[in-house]
Amino acid sequence: MSRFDELAERVERLVLRHEELKRTNALLEQQLATVSHERDSLRSRLLAARTRIDALIERIPAEQVIAGEPGERKA
Repeated sequence: MSRFDELAERVERLVLRHEELKRTNALLEQQLATVSHERDSLRSRLLAARTRIDALIERIPAEQVIAGEPGERKA
C-alpha cells in the first residue's frame, strides 16, 4: 500500500470519526436541553411549594391567637 493510500484511508477514518462525534454532540445537546427544561420546571414547582408553605406558616400564629392560648387548639 502506498503512502498516499494510507493517508487517504486515515483521512477517511478521520472524517467518519468526525461525523460520529457530530452526531454524538447533537444527541448530548438535545439531552442537555431536555434536562435543563426539566430542572427549570422543578425549580418553578419548588418555588411555588415554598410560597404555599410560607403562607401556611404565616397563618399558624394567627390561628393560634384566634383559638386562645398559644398551643391550644379548637375542637
